[in-house]
Amino acid sequence: MTELARTYGHGLLSLAEISRTELLPLAYLEQLIGELRRAGLVEGVRGLHGGYRLTRAPDEITVGEVYRVLEGPIAPVECTADDYLPHSCDREDGCLSRTVWERVQQAITNVLDSTTLCDLSRERAAHPGTGLITIDTLTGARDAVKEGCLKTP
Repeated sequence: MTELARTYGHGLLSLAEISRTELLPLAYLEQLIGELRRAGLVEGVRGLHGGYRLTRAPDEITVGEVYRVLEGPIAPVECTADDYLPHSCDREDGCLSRTVWERVQQAITNVLDSTTLCDLSRERAAHPGTGLITIDTLTGARDAVKEGCLKTP
């Protein structure tokens, strides 16, 4: 998704190109792209010069959306899952750690839902080759001026 965000508005990308750039196996990307297409986050174009592109601008797609499509609900432990049935856990009544896990879940959700693909692309441009995301990106990048993901600082 970060490669598609980086090249948004500049044509299509083949899975082979994404595989080379992101160092991910092609077969794995084929599985992921199917899920992302079904969720409406990417679209594919067939043919000789076909490939994939985002269906919305990178600043309109959050990492949380992508995570939920590929991984499911955000739940660090079973009792914080949306589909958890009350009293499914024998320890529930005396559990002292559940509130901690609920806070962890909320913190993770806040970070993922407030970080866009554009934010990730901007961070990558600011720190090429590092693969690191600074805490400033996660907490304040969304408030930065949105000139477009391809513009470097």
